[in-house]
Amino acid sequence: MASLNLVFGVIILMKYMVVNGWIYGMANGLSMNYYIMTCPTADIIIRNAVQTALQSDPTFAAALVRMHFHDCFVQGCDGSILIDSTKNNKAEKDSPANLSLRGYEIIDAAKEELETQCPGVVSCADIVAMAARDAVFLASGPFYEIPKGRRDGTRSKIEDTINLPSPTLNSSQLITFFGNRGFTAQDMVALSGGHTLGVAKCSSFKSRLDAADPTIKASFAKTLSKTCATGDDAEQPFDSTRNTFDTDYFSALQRRAGVLFSDQTLFESAATRGLVNKYAFNRALFNLDFQRAMIKMGQLDVKEGSEGEIRSNCRIVN
Repeated sequence: MASLNLVFGVIILMKYMVVNGWIYGMANGLSMNYYIMTCPTADIIIRNAVQTALQSDPTFAAALVRMHFHDCFVQGCDGSILIDSTKNNKAEKDSPANLSLRGYEIIDAAKEELETQCPGVVSCADIVAMAARDAVFLASGPFYEIPKGRRDGTRSKIEDTINLPSPTLNSSQLITFFGNRGFTAQDMVALSGGHTLGVAKCSSFKSRLDAADPTIKASFAKTLSKTCATGDDAEQPFDSTRNTFDTDYFSALQRRAGVLFSDQTLFESAATRGLVNKYAFNRALFNLDFQRAMIKMGQLDVKEGSEGEIRSNCRIVN
């Protein structure tokens, strides 16, 4: 525990980080040392909340990474995924695409402690981004520092979740989808590697079985069919090490054992197969490209100044 605290203590004092030739000291109104004066313990408080949760249930690592992704791709990284529905508004979290999201209580715990230590300072959007960062590290992945200073959005509507990518998209469609948000094919494949953590529900891949998808290895198709025999909510791990951040996800694609169509298509397409092969055999390269892509994703359409607020309760707009 002491050594882990030391690692975090040293890293959070970094003011700049060079990524892809850019120095992320200030970007989009964000700053690496945004809370250094107003809430210097913010990183430690959030990391402790994540560590406590993962010690009791390591599957929360995947949940927190997925939450960050689903937040950023709808209205930008503004914590809108956290807002609860009301009788007059159905929020993002109640969309079919988000019903399986977990870990809201971890964000709540971090926010409660932050409001005690430095009230009205740390945004829920930043907590989500920082929690995902810590979850990756605590699941044996790379540590990457992120610029902070996101403000919380005040809009959360179920119809906006149309902006989330479907698990039925092929490689060309994924390249276009991510490209429209400023991501390269390399970014997209690296971010897809986030599936090294977690599971998929049968409802998201059973159509591959009905259509006798030729890209599935026969023995793995039997595994998926057995999983789905217990219903749409049955879960299938993306790879054999569901709670460890590694490259087994890419190795599975090489064996034609990708769970989602949008996973396996990355190996089937000539445009992305080379990246899958590189990441499968070079964990250091995958770690580097993943953290670069996550930092980039974390700056999607961030709110600044009067565009947003600092929620006192992450589930409710002030």
